[in-house]
Amino acid sequence: MKPLDERAIRRSFVNCSKGEAARMAVPRDLDRMPWDDLDFLGWRDPGAPDRSCLVVERDGALVGVALRFPSARRTLTHRSMCSLCLTTHPGGGVSLMTARKAGAAGREGNSVGLYMCTDLACSLYLRGRKPLEPGARFEESLTLEEQIARTTDNLSAFVDRLYA
Repeated sequence: MKPLDERAIRRSFVNCSKGEAARMAVPRDLDRMPWDDLDFLGWRDPGAPDRSCLVVERDGALVGVALRFPSARRTLTHRSMCSLCLTTHPGGGVSLMTARKAGAAGREGNSVGLYMCTDLACSLYLRGRKPLEPGARFEESLTLEEQIARTTDNLSAFVDRLYA
């Protein structure tokens, strides 16, 4: 992923108002992000414990998605698998992330959801750049490039559902 700045990130959101996007916490360390290892930018909002965001490039444009997930006491307590990168985590490492749909459907309260790594570090887990406990990644016959393609395809399908 190419490096992003705060302004581009805020303009990219498709499922919240401009005012909501302006109030969101954006990572302060954008200049230190491992951009070459990221398939999308994901982060948790430190000021809102139930909110996360992700930004992905699709068809040459940025798409930002505001996400909600349950508080810690309602997260999964058993080992769960992320639907994007297929990494498993013990209790709390995977959460059901929901996103308000884009446009009129979202304003009517419709949303979509997907189980994702709670810290949204899928790209780093795939590449072995973020430590995991033993057994968190299954040994696969797919190459790293194929695993990355699967993850980005899974994310694209989720984003497509925002517009459906």
